[in-house]
Amino acid sequence: MPDALTETPVKVPKILDWGLIGYEEAVNKQLELVEEVSADENHPGYIVYCTHSPVVTTGRQTQPSDVFSWKGPVVEVSRGGRATYHGPSQLVIYPVLNLKKPRHQRAPQEIRGYLRDFENAIIETLKSYGIESVGKTAQKLEGASAATDETGVWVGNQKVASLGIAVKKWTTYHGAAINLDYDAEAFQGLNPCGFKSSTMVSLEVLTGKKINREEFQKQLNKQLLQSL
Repeated sequence: MPDALTETPVKVPKILDWGLIGYEEAVNKQLELVEEVSADENHPGYIVYCTHSPVVTTGRQTQPSDVFSWKGPVVEVSRGGRATYHGPSQLVIYPVLNLKKPRHQRAPQEIRGYLRDFENAIIETLKSYGIESVGKTAQKLEGASAATDETGVWVGNQKVASLGIAVKKWTTYHGAAINLDYDAEAFQGLNPCGFKSSTMVSLEVLTGKKINREEFQKQLNKQLLQSL
């Protein structure tokens, strides 16, 4: 008998590009999308791309020592994880998807599987740039030391992408920030995810060349549509 999960048709999420947008405005717009997607079980959902002006966001596991000399805005958010930085050197991805129904090989309401697939889409994209990486978000959910937040995608002992999601009415929001461009000012004045700022690395540094943002987004979008 056919596996019910493999027989479930998967609708392709709609793609939105918000460009440069304020962080709090982006959160409010995501919440509007969450209400829209959660109200219609057949809604395909959204994958949102954007970037933010420099801001530090604090997640649910943020420690008092995480932010110590950051001079810019700080926004408390509902995602998991600790304090991190967002800025124009990154590409930010916000999937807004209903997890009530099975998608691809995931069972209904499978949050850890969603995170694993999200990570893997980033990992596969990095491979096309000759970068081997590993994801740690799904493993982190099983319980690890609160001293650091090892979520995200790593290249050796350096972190190239941060993940932190929230789920409301079984609909995802927040998402991932991938460090594309080198920026000496990024991650300064804080311990991102509990680590020293030097732990964070950009794709530009890893490859030794400037990254074409449009091409990277195209490659990532292909992987996300196959996975999410």
